[in-house]
Amino acid sequence: MTATPIGSRTDDAIVAELREHDGRRIVWFRIAGGKHHGAIGAAGGATAERAVRLAGELNVPLVCELDSSGAELREHVAALHAWGRLARELVAVSGRVPTLLAVTGACVSGPALALGLFDLVVMTRDSFAFVTGPDSVAEITGIAVTREELGGAGMHEQRTGVAALVAADDEAARELLWWLLDYLPDHHLADARRIMNGDDRERDCAQAAAIVPAEPTASYDARRVVEDVLDRDSFAELRPRYAPNLVTGLGRLDGRTVGIVANQPQQRAGTLDIEASRKAAKFVAWCDAFNMPIITFVDTPGFEPGRDLEWRGMIRHGAELVHAYCAATVPRLCVVLRKAYGGAYIVMDSRGIANDLCVAWPTAQIAVMGAEPAIRILHKGPNPDAVAEYEARFLNPYVAAERGLVDAVIPPAATRRVLCDALDVLATKRDAQPARRHSNTPL
Repeated sequence: MTATPIGSRTDDAIVAELREHDGRRIVWFRIAGGKHHGAIGAAGGATAERAVRLAGELNVPLVCELDSSGAELREHVAALHAWGRLARELVAVSGRVPTLLAVTGACVSGPALALGLFDLVVMTRDSFAFVTGPDSVAEITGIAVTREELGGAGMHEQRTGVAALVAADDEAARELLWWLLDYLPDHHLADARRIMNGDDRERDCAQAAAIVPAEPTASYDARRVVEDVLDRDSFAELRPRYAPNLVTGLGRLDGRTVGIVANQPQQRAGTLDIEASRKAAKFVAWCDAFNMPIITFVDTPGFEPGRDLEWRGMIRHGAELVHAYCAATVPRLCVVLRKAYGGAYIVMDSRGIANDLCVAWPTAQIAVMGAEPAIRILHKGPNPDAVAEYEARFLNPYVAAERGLVDAVIPPAATRRVLCDALDVLATKRDAQPARRHSNTPL
């Protein structure tokens, strides 16, 4: 691995280099150690700023490691502004080059906000990150909390989604960063490298076809469907423990990098809630920024009901997801596996929000709602005979296909072939939207 230093070593808490890794140029920097546990002052901040800016100028990925106690206290407010300038540079390259970060120890105070500015964050099991520490929390709220409970890797993996993945140690975290980087392009005007692994594009998806039960209430693991459709051993799930009722990750289809969004019937019956909507929206927008086609696997009975969810802003956060899909200009492919009900069906990249291809399995049920609740509304009470008739007439994908809302009803085993063919056709798709500053996202 060749390396060229960036900046002067006036601060021993930071090392920055222009490197070559696996035939690709990257900008790398590490903030750790020094006299005060990775505390950064004006000089170190300037080196980090220069490194981030150089990644944008050269159109190469940015890969970082962080173990920092925050701003250098001896430099007072100047150190705070050093972190502020670094944040400005991270925002400037956001969506232009991939930014990956490994947190290998502490990340506290202002620098912790930087975690939210990176595309992907990997944390080691013993690392932690928070804006306000346990002592301040106890002093202000009277609640005693450990640093692991407040901002440990496990908490960020499960509750906040800040950690895309958690590694055992520093070396494992670095390996994860290199592994993820293989899926990504160098910059927003490039495509990710096409990496073939010998998996036949014409292969039947026999396992996927057998996994999904015909019974609409039966559970199964959507990840097994995804893994069988994609190239063998290519699926990299991101944020697996955060909002587990929705699966997101990167994979390859006929060697091409694709982003995957899938409802997970094993968790909360595959319903969409606030966290699942936010998880998917962020992921879809990120895939769109870096030219990664999006494949959506749909099996959802709807949005999860609840007073607390509505009070916390289900409308606004659900709108984040539909906004992300509608704004995305990369190839968008949708496969309806089974249940596709109501507004949740619409926001899961339906034809109504202009996907490029929508196919359905014969087991798909595309409707406003399930048969029994629909009949209770229409007949003002239960009516078993009417339920059976409703299921036969409306709960099948052929009605949607007749209206042009589904392009084709396909044999489940043919899913891989159909998606590969579609990506071949859509490979040259380009954004034709008129220029504007930006839309008003429902953040």
